[in-house]
Amino acid sequence: KTERKAERKKGRKKERQKERKADRQTDRKTDRQKDRQTERQTDRKKDRQKERQTERKTDRKKDRQKERQTDRQKDRKKDRKKDRKKE
Repeated sequence: KTERKAERKKGRKKERQKERKADRQTDRKTDRQKDRQTERQTDRKKDRQKERQTERKTDRKKDRQKERQTDRQKDRKKDRKKDRKKE
């Protein structure tokens, strides 16, 4: 009787060990998945930031070019007016 009891106890102990092992494996797996997900999210975030930055940069560049162009046009217009006055 005590032998059977000891065997049952041993069996339960092994089962619990197996369960714990399985739990640890699933925990590790979910942790890895979460890590990958967060990594992907941060990568996407960085990419979006870079895109926005380059957009802003190009926008500023275009604005400066437009300003220069309008300034040149104004200067030409003034020059023409001066030339007309001289004649």
